[in-house]
Amino acid sequence: MPLPHVRTRIVIAVAIGIAAGILTWLFLSRFDQGAGDFGWAIRAARYLCRGQNPYDTPLEQYPITAAAFALPFISLRPEIAGAAFYGISSALLALGLTRKGYHRLLVFLAYPYWAGMIAVQWSPLLMAAALFPLLLPATMAKPQIGLPIAANYFTRRGAIASVFLLLLTILVLPRWPLWWIRQFGNYQHFIPIFVFPGPFIILALLRWRDQDARFLFLTSLMPQRWFFDSFILWLIPNTRRELVWTILLSWLPGIWRWYFIPRSFTEVGRWAVMFFYLPMLAIIWMRSRKPSQEANVGAVACKCM
Repeated sequence: MPLPHVRTRIVIAVAIGIAAGILTWLFLSRFDQGAGDFGWAIRAARYLCRGQNPYDTPLEQYPITAAAFALPFISLRPEIAGAAFYGISSALLALGLTRKGYHRLLVFLAYPYWAGMIAVQWSPLLMAAALFPLLLPATMAKPQIGLPIAANYFTRRGAIASVFLLLLTILVLPRWPLWWIRQFGNYQHFIPIFVFPGPFIILALLRWRDQDARFLFLTSLMPQRWFFDSFILWLIPNTRRELVWTILLSWLPGIWRWYFIPRSFTEVGRWAVMFFYLPMLAIIWMRSRKPSQEANVGAVACKCM
């Protein structure tokens, strides 16, 4: 099957970005949400421009590295800024996903993507960072979600760009890392592997040589807050079948959330583990036989040569 043409990929990515931006703007305007969670990055960016401490409220929990990505949006109306950010993030993700075919665009149907749209989250941009090395600094905008991506999709160019961004923010606001660390106690969260049946994710370690298994395990160790944080797991499915059934399962927490208000972040975590993490673990295990069979065939071929 021929690879998608670059021009076609760009057109599709732009179309997805525009559609995502419009839908995000409609959600934000309808529910009067300003720029959603992205508003906190915009707020930090304004403080950064003034050289002031943005952590004068326990609600400001993003690192200043997130503020760097919000700088182009600080002069826009909040709902337009949030819509533009989510639209651009979605376009970049679409462009990266279509490198090996159009079927991976199905990830945009996963429930965590839509949960992220309503809140204007970073997950699409972080996923794009796994596909474009120069976007790797974006993983520092939300490190608890970005760290598994940075570790699993590490490149020298991405590392250099990340160090450059970090040093630049420290040069502008030297004390921000200390101020930010003091906010950790205000972050309400769950850690997937510690929420039953999360311990079963440890089985991924038996496939440690598989990059997706390492990624799944590392992600399960990260503190998370809501369903949108799990969207990065859709870097794991490759085939249309894997995508379709993980996407269908992903909507069960969405349907549950529509009718019930979660009583705790642990309850949110349990649904995320059951319908996001464990299906990804199943994919990794079902795949594992194929490489071993190919290896056996290769070994036989070598003996015959």
